[in-house]
Amino acid sequence: MNRPAALSTFPSLAVALALALAAPGAAPAQIAPAGHGPVDVTADQLEVQQGQCLANWSGNAEALQDNSRLRADSLKIYNRQLGGGSGGQSCGALDRMEADGQVYYVTPTQVVKADHAVYTAADTTIVMTGDVVAAQGKNVTAGSRLVINTNTGVATMATGVTGRGAKGRVRGVFFPDQNASGSTAGGPQAPVPPPPRRHPQS
Repeated sequence: MNRPAALSTFPSLAVALALALAAPGAAPAQIAPAGHGPVDVTADQLEVQQGQCLANWSGNAEALQDNSRLRADSLKIYNRQLGGGSGGQSCGALDRMEADGQVYYVTPTQVVKADHAVYTAADTTIVMTGDVVAAQGKNVTAGSRLVINTNTGVATMATGVTGRGAKGRVRGVFFPDQNASGSTAGGPQAPVPPPPRRHPQS
């Protein structure tokens, strides 16, 4: 049976990930809105490909920062490749994270489900694609591509389908008795996972 790998097993990777997530003068990982804390990554298994500056976290992978998290079946973290040196491939700051399989992006006010997601450090954006469903309280919005800027909080949902009456456009269902924070007139309501849509979950 394969045992989950520890970072201490790969000292060069530990240094690379430290640079990736909190490098002075480089854009740190920011998956939480205005987040500046450390990113805690966990999974069932870790595979390292030093030549590609890649750490592949697989099996119930999760990246947690502050009170936001990116969860998926697998999470690949790429560092910038700086070229070879006397010790081989040199890896720099974080380039991007790629999440696949039952992807969820969860914040205190919303839950977003998708098939694939890419977080890019340079512009602090998360691009979620596939069957995308975003839920805030009881309010639900659906599309095929959602771009979230974790620094500004601006989000854009699209499908590529345009024209009044055309099937497959961005769709939302909103409840008038809810305010922007997801609370109802009768009191606060915790965010709930999105309802089943084309792929019912048990």
